[in-house]
Amino acid sequence: MTSRFPEGGRFPEPYGQGSGANLADILERVLDKGVVIAGDIRINLLDIELLTIKLRLIVASVDKAKEMGIDWWETDPALSSRARRDELTRENAELRERLARLEELESGHAPREAP
Repeated sequence: MTSRFPEGGRFPEPYGQGSGANLADILERVLDKGVVIAGDIRINLLDIELLTIKLRLIVASVDKAKEMGIDWWETDPALSSRARRDELTRENAELRERLARLEELESGHAPREAP
C-alpha cells in the first residue's frame, strides 16, 4: 500500500507562508545591487521608421541610484519641494528684473508735458 503523505509525513507549507523572509531578502538584494531592464520597440514600414519606443527601467535604492550618478528627482519640481522653491525663486528674480527694465524704459521714454 502506498502512502498519500510525502516523505517525512508532512505536506509542504502552503504558498505564501514562510516565503516572507525570502521575498524580503530578494527585495533587499535587488535594491542593494540594482536591476536594469532596457528595450527598444521599432515599427518600420518599407524602411521608414514610423515609431520608436525606448524603454528603460531601473530598480534600485536611492543610495545605489545616487552612487550610479542618478539623482534627477532632486531637481524635478514635481518631485522635490526644494527644487520647486528654487524654481519659484529663479522665476521671481527673472520677473523682478523684467519689471525693473520695463519701468526704466517707461521712465526714460515718457512723453513730456507741453509747457
